[in-house]
Amino acid sequence: MTVFPAPEQTVTTSDDRLLHAAVAAYLGRYRGQSRLHTGSDLKVFLTWCATQGLDALRVGRADIERYVRWLQEIRYYQPSTVSRRLSVVVGFYRVCVIDQILPYSPADYVRGPPVPAESPTLGLGHLQFEALITAARLSPNINDFALIAMLGLLGLRIFEACGANIDNLGEEHGHRVLKIRGKGDKTVLIPLPPAVAWAIDQAVDGRDHGPILRNAYSVRMDRHAATRRLKLLAGAAGVRIARMHPHMLRHTFVTTMLDAGVSLRDVQIAARHADPRTTMRYDRARKNLDRHPNYILAAYMASGT
Repeated sequence: MTVFPAPEQTVTTSDDRLLHAAVAAYLGRYRGQSRLHTGSDLKVFLTWCATQGLDALRVGRADIERYVRWLQEIRYYQPSTVSRRLSVVVGFYRVCVIDQILPYSPADYVRGPPVPAESPTLGLGHLQFEALITAARLSPNINDFALIAMLGLLGLRIFEACGANIDNLGEEHGHRVLKIRGKGDKTVLIPLPPAVAWAIDQAVDGRDHGPILRNAYSVRMDRHAATRRLKLLAGAAGVRIARMHPHMLRHTFVTTMLDAGVSLRDVQIAARHADPRTTMRYDRARKNLDRHPNYILAAYMASGT
């Protein structure tokens, strides 16, 4: 699959084959969905270069700063999205320097936007989440409860839930488990609480192979079908949210765990975040003084104080 557009006739390129090789070398560092998403972000930059009449291998720092402003002021992307897409550009040019395609990186000193400490994505509140679970459990569609459970109670990403197969179900040390292939093509065993295992068994419906989640045509559910189901379930549950999407349930998975008092480290492990700062962005109650660690230390040292 071509990850960048063919340059227009007005664009002067150094060498199309060299650019193809540079892109292939950079994307070769990634696998699975990470490679797909990184390629998509890089394509945005290369497309912008083509529309500006720029050769991607001859741009300067000022050009990349113009690209950042375009993302902010023309496309109105969130700071986190701008920061992510800029990091892809920075990584691309860094690999170009490593491979001696370029003598230096034009993106080295480009400043990205400050990313807010809190995630702008709104998760569901506790009562909203309970209402959604109830609506899914009572739904005549046997896939609905499994979909909500896999996203909201297991914290799976939508591509992980839709890509899960019946063959991935098993047992490990007395636990029902689901083997998934996550970001970076990493394989992870996810334990299934009884309610989730029951929901998945309902969706499997006696089959011994194929996808766990299916759409109305009895083929593998994709993210678009999942989003439609979520919107219908939210309406049935009386949850009034303007833009219901699958990642909202993963967000809810993290925030509900933190609100329930699960330690940040344990939530990070459950969410499979490589950086604890990613998990902290979901902690809506981290400014709550009732949870301040000073109280824990004072209680622990009570005998001496």
